[in-house]
Amino acid sequence: MLELCNISKQWTPLHGSPKALLRDVSVAVAAGETVALLGSSGSGKSTLLRIAAGLEPADAGRVCMDGADISQLPPERRGFALMFQDFALFPHLHVQDNVAFGLVEQGVARQAAREQASAMLARFGLAAYAGSKVWQLSGGEQQRVALARALITRPRALLLDEPFSALDADLRLQLREEFKAHIAEHRMATLWVTHDEAEARAMAMRGYRLQNGDLLQIW
Repeated sequence: MLELCNISKQWTPLHGSPKALLRDVSVAVAAGETVALLGSSGSGKSTLLRIAAGLEPADAGRVCMDGADISQLPPERRGFALMFQDFALFPHLHVQDNVAFGLVEQGVARQAAREQASAMLARFGLAAYAGSKVWQLSGGEQQRVALARALITRPRALLLDEPFSALDADLRLQLREEFKAHIAEHRMATLWVTHDEAEARAMAMRGYRLQNGDLLQIW
């Protein structure tokens, strides 16, 4: 279980005094569960996700996984996968090595990592693109590559920041179903940041809205 406990964070405008971005925010996400975070632009959704990932420190509060406080662990030791709306794929690597990257970082031999990446690409119908550069792929294909890269390391938690915002409606619907299936299969605790309430309700068992620094449950 992923737990964010009493997270607080301030931000300071260019000309002004500090303001509360997150105020004593707590949420727990069980294995295999998807929880949605909604809110307007600048409400702190992405900041909360970055705190969970270890990319940004909280001013107060703890991040815990399976009961252990991991607040001081660097991102690479948390065992989480983070996906941004721009996919964050490496343009200088071909598709297979993009997917294998996380395994290589974990110490898996490059050839073994590539073999596992090939198997994962086949699951997503992308085997024919293994040697392609990512910029040669469509948006939907790039999203599948990003998902394959996230899942190949078998993360304990999946952190998603507007992952479908750049895609058309039909593709969004198709990928929702793929995500739901893989989240259930791998029993990942999944925190899904979006501004789209319809998408959030389709994906998440519970939904919360960040508003004026406070986290409010809406279903």
